[in-house]
Amino acid sequence: MPACTELPVLMYHSISDDSENNVAPYYRTATSPKIFAEQMALLRAEGFQAVGLQRGRELLRQNGNVKPVVITFDDGYRDFYTHAFPVLQQFGFAATMFLPTAFIGEKPVRFKERECMTWSEVRELHQAGIEFGSHTVNHPKLYELGFEEIRGEIEMSKSVMEEKLGAPVSSFAYPYAFPSADRNFVETFTGMLKNAGYACNATTRIGRVRVDDDPFTLKRLPVNSADDVALFLAKIRGAYDWMNWPQDGFKKLKTIAAGACGRAQPRLCRAS
Repeated sequence: MPACTELPVLMYHSISDDSENNVAPYYRTATSPKIFAEQMALLRAEGFQAVGLQRGRELLRQNGNVKPVVITFDDGYRDFYTHAFPVLQQFGFAATMFLPTAFIGEKPVRFKERECMTWSEVRELHQAGIEFGSHTVNHPKLYELGFEEIRGEIEMSKSVMEEKLGAPVSSFAYPYAFPSADRNFVETFTGMLKNAGYACNATTRIGRVRVDDDPFTLKRLPVNSADDVALFLAKIRGAYDWMNWPQDGFKKLKTIAAGACGRAQPRLCRAS
Protein backbone atom coordinates (compact mmCIF):
# COMPACT_ATOMS: atom_id res chain seq x y z
CA MET A 1 0.00 0.00 0.00
CA PRO A 2 1.43 3.45 -0.92
CA ALA A 3 2.37 5.89 1.83
CA CYS A 4 -0.22 8.38 3.06
CA THR A 5 0.53 11.81 1.55
CA GLU A 6 -2.98 13.38 1.48
CA LEU A 7 -5.73 13.06 4.04
CA PRO A 8 -9.39 13.24 2.95
CA VAL A 9 -11.48 14.90 5.68
CA LEU A 10 -15.17 14.44 4.87
CA MET A 11 -17.72 16.96 6.13
CA TYR A 12 -21.21 15.71 6.98
CA HIS A 13 -24.06 17.33 8.90
CA SER A 14 -27.38 15.50 9.13
CA ILE A 15 -27.76 11.79 8.35
CA SER A 16 -31.44 11.78 7.48
CA ASP A 17 -33.96 11.66 4.67
CA ASP A 18 -34.78 15.34 5.10
CA SER A 19 -36.01 16.87 1.86
CA GLU A 20 -33.81 19.70 0.59
CA ASN A 21 -35.35 20.10 -2.86
CA ASN A 22 -35.36 23.88 -2.49
CA VAL A 23 -31.60 23.96 -1.80
CA ALA A 24 -28.92 23.79 -4.48
CA PRO A 25 -27.09 20.41 -4.34
CA TYR A 26 -23.75 21.93 -3.26
CA TYR A 27 -25.33 23.57 -0.19
CA ARG A 28 -27.40 20.64 1.04
CA THR A 29 -26.52 19.33 4.50
CA ALA A 30 -28.49 16.06 4.68
CA THR A 31 -27.24 12.63 3.62
CA SER A 32 -29.74 9.80 3.63
CA PRO A 33 -28.87 6.82 5.88
CA LYS A 34 -28.90 4.54 2.84
CA ILE A 35 -26.46 6.70 0.88
CA PHE A 36 -24.28 7.19 3.96
CA ALA A 37 -23.98 3.42 4.39
CA GLU A 38 -23.08 3.06 0.69
CA GLN A 39 -20.41 5.75 1.05
CA MET A 40 -18.90 4.00 4.07
CA ALA A 41 -18.80 0.77 2.03
CA LEU A 42 -17.00 2.66 -0.75
CA LEU A 43 -14.41 3.88 1.74
CA ARG A 44 -13.81 0.32 2.88
CA ALA A 45 -13.57 -0.92 -0.72
CA GLU A 46 -10.99 1.80 -1.43
CA GLY A 47 -8.88 0.55 1.48
CA PHE A 48 -9.50 3.47 3.84
CA GLN A 49 -9.54 3.26 7.62
CA ALA A 50 -11.67 5.98 9.22
CA VAL A 51 -10.08 7.65 12.26
CA GLY A 52 -10.65 10.78 14.32
CA LEU A 53 -9.20 14.09 13.18
CA GLN A 54 -6.28 14.13 15.61
CA ARG A 55 -5.32 10.54 14.76
CA GLY A 56 -5.63 11.29 11.05
CA ARG A 57 -3.21 14.18 11.34
CA GLU A 58 -0.76 11.97 13.22
CA LEU A 59 -0.92 9.27 10.53
CA LEU A 60 -0.40 11.90 7.83
CA ARG A 61 2.75 13.18 9.57
CA GLN A 62 4.05 9.61 10.02
CA ASN A 63 3.70 8.99 6.27
CA GLY A 64 3.13 5.30 6.94
CA ASN A 65 1.26 2.61 5.10
CA VAL A 66 -2.13 3.16 6.76
CA LYS A 67 -4.65 4.80 4.41
CA PRO A 68 -6.62 7.09 6.73
CA VAL A 69 -9.77 9.07 6.11
CA VAL A 70 -11.41 11.39 8.64
CA ILE A 71 -15.20 11.53 8.82
CA THR A 72 -16.42 14.72 10.50
CA PHE A 73 -19.92 15.84 11.45
CA ASP A 74 -20.97 19.38 12.30
CA ASP A 75 -23.81 20.59 14.53
CA GLY A 76 -24.43 17.69 16.93
CA TYR A 77 -27.62 16.37 15.35
CA ARG A 78 -29.20 13.39 17.08
CA ASP A 79 -29.43 11.47 13.80
CA PHE A 80 -25.69 10.92 14.17
CA TYR A 81 -26.46 8.89 17.29
CA THR A 82 -29.42 7.04 15.75
CA HIS A 83 -28.36 6.61 12.10
CA ALA A 84 -24.65 7.30 11.52
CA PHE A 85 -23.01 5.71 14.55
CA PRO A 86 -24.45 2.21 14.00
CA VAL A 87 -23.07 2.25 10.44
CA LEU A 88 -19.68 3.44 11.65
CA GLN A 89 -19.64 0.61 14.19
CA GLN A 90 -20.49 -1.89 11.47
CA PHE A 91 -17.34 -0.90 9.55
CA GLY A 92 -15.15 -0.36 12.60
CA PHE A 93 -14.84 3.34 11.73
CA ALA A 94 -14.20 6.26 14.06
CA ALA A 95 -15.32 9.85 13.48
CA THR A 96 -15.14 13.39 14.84
CA MET A 97 -18.25 15.35 15.82
CA PHE A 98 -18.17 19.14 16.30
CA LEU A 99 -20.70 20.43 18.84
CA PRO A 100 -22.33 23.87 19.24
CA THR A 101 -22.69 23.53 23.00
CA ALA A 102 -25.75 25.80 23.45
CA PHE A 103 -27.80 23.16 21.62
CA ILE A 104 -26.57 20.14 23.58
CA GLY A 105 -28.63 19.75 26.73
CA GLU A 106 -29.76 17.22 29.30
CA LYS A 107 -32.90 16.90 27.17
CA PRO A 108 -33.05 17.18 23.35
CA VAL A 109 -32.78 20.73 21.96
CA ARG A 110 -33.57 21.68 18.37
CA PHE A 111 -31.16 23.51 16.09
CA LYS A 112 -32.08 24.49 12.53
CA GLU A 113 -35.29 22.45 12.87
CA ARG A 114 -33.38 19.28 13.76
CA GLU A 115 -33.09 17.59 17.14
CA CYS A 116 -29.62 17.55 18.71
CA MET A 117 -28.00 14.96 20.95
CA THR A 118 -28.08 15.12 24.73
CA TRP A 119 -25.00 15.19 26.92
CA SER A 120 -25.65 11.61 28.06
CA GLU A 121 -25.62 10.48 24.41
CA VAL A 122 -22.47 12.49 23.76
CA ARG A 123 -20.74 10.84 26.72
CA GLU A 124 -21.84 7.41 25.52
CA LEU A 125 -20.38 8.06 22.08
CA HIS A 126 -17.20 9.46 23.59
CA GLN A 127 -16.76 6.28 25.58
CA ALA A 128 -17.24 4.32 22.35
CA GLY A 129 -14.36 6.14 20.66
CA ILE A 130 -15.98 9.10 18.91
CA GLU A 131 -13.83 12.25 19.05
CA PHE A 132 -15.58 15.51 19.93
CA GLY A 133 -14.51 19.01 19.03
CA SER A 134 -15.91 22.51 19.44
CA HIS A 135 -18.23 24.22 16.98
CA THR A 136 -18.61 27.32 19.20
CA VAL A 137 -21.40 27.87 21.74
CA ASN A 138 -24.17 29.46 19.65
CA HIS A 139 -23.02 28.65 16.09
CA PRO A 140 -22.82 32.34 15.08
CA LYS A 141 -21.27 33.82 11.98
CA LEU A 142 -17.99 34.62 13.70
CA TYR A 143 -16.88 37.00 10.96
CA GLU A 144 -19.70 39.34 11.98
CA LEU A 145 -18.68 39.44 15.66
CA GLY A 146 -16.08 41.44 17.53
CA PHE A 147 -12.98 39.56 18.63
CA GLU A 148 -13.99 39.56 22.30
CA GLU A 149 -17.26 37.86 21.39
CA ILE A 150 -15.35 35.38 19.25
CA ARG A 151 -12.99 34.63 22.11
CA GLY A 152 -15.96 33.92 24.35
CA GLU A 153 -17.45 31.52 21.81
CA ILE A 154 -14.28 29.47 21.39
CA GLU A 155 -13.21 29.46 25.04
CA MET A 156 -16.61 28.81 26.61
CA SER A 157 -17.48 25.94 24.28
CA LYS A 158 -14.16 24.24 25.04
CA SER A 159 -14.62 24.70 28.78
CA VAL A 160 -18.15 23.30 28.75
CA MET A 161 -17.21 20.29 26.65
CA GLU A 162 -14.21 19.42 28.79
CA GLU A 163 -16.34 19.64 31.93
CA LYS A 164 -19.09 17.45 30.45
CA LEU A 165 -16.73 14.87 28.94
CA GLY A 166 -13.98 14.88 31.54
CA ALA A 167 -11.43 14.95 28.71
CA PRO A 168 -9.43 17.58 26.80
CA VAL A 169 -10.91 19.09 23.63
CA SER A 170 -8.34 20.14 21.04
CA SER A 171 -10.25 20.29 17.73
CA PHE A 172 -12.37 23.17 16.44
CA ALA A 173 -14.58 23.55 13.36
CA TYR A 174 -15.32 27.01 12.00
CA PRO A 175 -19.08 27.49 11.46
CA TYR A 176 -20.25 28.78 8.08
CA ALA A 177 -17.89 29.86 5.28
CA PHE A 178 -14.30 30.39 6.37
CA PRO A 179 -13.08 33.92 5.43
CA SER A 180 -9.71 32.77 4.11
CA ALA A 181 -9.29 35.88 1.95
CA ASP A 182 -9.11 38.16 5.02
CA ARG A 183 -5.59 37.44 6.17
CA ASN A 184 -5.73 39.80 9.14
CA PHE A 185 -8.85 38.11 10.49
CA VAL A 186 -7.45 34.62 9.92
CA GLU A 187 -4.19 35.48 11.67
CA THR A 188 -5.93 36.96 14.70
CA PHE A 189 -8.52 34.19 14.86
CA THR A 190 -6.00 31.35 14.64
CA GLY A 191 -3.91 33.03 17.32
CA MET A 192 -6.95 33.02 19.59
CA LEU A 193 -7.50 29.32 18.93
CA LYS A 194 -3.89 28.55 19.82
CA ASN A 195 -4.10 30.60 23.01
CA ALA A 196 -7.27 28.75 23.99
CA GLY A 197 -5.48 25.41 23.68
CA TYR A 198 -6.77 24.12 20.36
CA ALA A 199 -4.48 22.10 18.10
CA CYS A 200 -6.37 22.44 14.81
CA ASN A 201 -9.31 24.04 13.04
CA ALA A 202 -11.41 22.36 10.34
CA THR A 203 -12.91 24.74 7.80
CA THR A 204 -15.17 24.75 4.74
CA ARG A 205 -12.20 25.18 2.40
CA ILE A 206 -12.34 22.41 -0.21
CA GLY A 207 -9.69 19.75 -0.71
CA ARG A 208 -7.66 17.07 1.01
CA VAL A 209 -5.16 17.87 3.76
CA ARG A 210 -1.42 17.70 3.06
CA VAL A 211 1.26 17.28 5.68
CA ASP A 212 2.56 20.86 5.31
CA ASP A 213 -0.89 22.50 5.50
CA ASP A 214 -1.63 24.96 8.29
CA PRO A 215 -3.46 22.91 10.98
CA PHE A 216 -5.66 25.93 11.73
CA THR A 217 -7.06 26.23 8.19
CA LEU A 218 -7.68 22.57 7.39
CA LYS A 219 -9.59 21.74 4.21
CA ARG A 220 -12.56 19.39 4.09
CA LEU A 221 -14.68 17.68 1.45
CA PRO A 222 -18.42 18.42 1.75
CA VAL A 223 -20.68 15.40 1.31
CA ASN A 224 -24.46 15.03 1.03
CA SER A 225 -27.12 12.92 -0.70
CA ALA A 226 -26.44 14.63 -4.03
CA ASP A 227 -23.04 12.91 -4.28
CA ASP A 228 -23.30 9.95 -6.64
CA VAL A 229 -20.66 7.23 -6.64
CA ALA A 230 -18.49 8.94 -9.26
CA LEU A 231 -18.46 12.27 -7.41
CA PHE A 232 -17.82 10.67 -4.02
CA LEU A 233 -14.90 8.69 -5.41
CA ALA A 234 -13.54 11.82 -7.11
CA LYS A 235 -13.53 13.59 -3.77
CA ILE A 236 -11.74 10.92 -1.77
CA ARG A 237 -9.25 10.19 -4.58
CA GLY A 238 -8.26 13.85 -5.03
CA ALA A 239 -9.96 14.75 -8.30
CA TYR A 240 -12.06 17.35 -6.47
CA ASP A 241 -9.12 19.20 -4.88
CA TRP A 242 -8.94 21.71 -7.74
CA MET A 243 -12.19 23.25 -6.45
CA ASN A 244 -10.16 25.00 -3.76
CA TRP A 245 -8.72 27.42 -6.33
CA PRO A 246 -12.01 28.88 -7.63
CA GLN A 247 -13.42 28.82 -4.09
CA ASP A 248 -10.52 30.88 -2.70
CA GLY A 249 -10.59 33.12 -5.78
CA PHE A 250 -14.28 33.87 -5.30
CA LYS A 251 -13.67 34.76 -1.65
CA LYS A 252 -10.89 37.14 -2.65
CA LEU A 253 -13.20 38.87 -5.13
CA LYS A 254 -15.86 39.24 -2.44
CA THR A 255 -13.30 40.76 -0.08
CA ILE A 256 -12.15 43.23 -2.74
CA ALA A 257 -15.75 44.13 -3.56
CA ALA A 258 -16.47 44.81 0.09
CA GLY A 259 -13.77 47.49 -0.08
CA ALA A 260 -13.97 50.09 2.63
CA CYS A 261 -16.86 48.36 4.39
CA GLY A 262 -14.37 46.11 6.20
CA ARG A 263 -14.97 43.18 8.51
CA ALA A 264 -16.34 45.32 11.31
CA GLN A 265 -19.44 46.30 9.26
CA PRO A 266 -20.48 43.20 7.28
CA ARG A 267 -24.18 44.10 7.25
CA LEU A 268 -23.42 47.37 5.45
CA CYS A 269 -21.31 45.50 2.92
CA ARG A 270 -24.09 43.07 2.10
CA ALA A 271 -26.68 45.80 1.76
CA SER A 272 -24.96 47.37 -1.23
